[in-house]
Amino acid sequence: MWVNENWQVGQINPAGFSSFIRPQDLLFAKAKSQTDVLAVAEEALRSGAIPLVVMELSAPINLTTGRRLQLAAEAGQATGLCIIQENMGSNAAESRWRCTPLFDVKDSTLQRWELIKNKSGTLSVWDVKWDAETRRIIVVSKNAQRAGSARAPN
Repeated sequence: MWVNENWQVGQINPAGFSSFIRPQDLLFAKAKSQTDVLAVAEEALRSGAIPLVVMELSAPINLTTGRRLQLAAEAGQATGLCIIQENMGSNAAESRWRCTPLFDVKDSTLQRWELIKNKSGTLSVWDVKWDAETRRIIVVSKNAQRAGSARAPN
């Protein structure tokens, strides 16, 4: 499920997700306000019927709201993902990520994923790309990418 406020006119194209899921399995919800976005997301997470809920948030959320989402996700054994602007997070978040595209003329899927908050304490950075054939994210360590490495790609 992908939920955002109805004033946000842009919407992702379900066909763009066809490498990941069947486009007809992607459910979109529009809400009047961020409060309604959070209510829809909380109910969807708690239900156990939807494994992933993506929320586009336009304002910071407080600790109580973040904790409610966290408890709903645990109850429904689901994952909640908040898409937010930089420095607009919640202290209740288990982790916080920064994803940025990397330029590569041969591969438009190359990205840098940075784990910038993790309650377990481990922070790191990965360069990843999507392999459409295997439908998997490929992560290659910097050491394995060095020329002459035994595991360097051909």
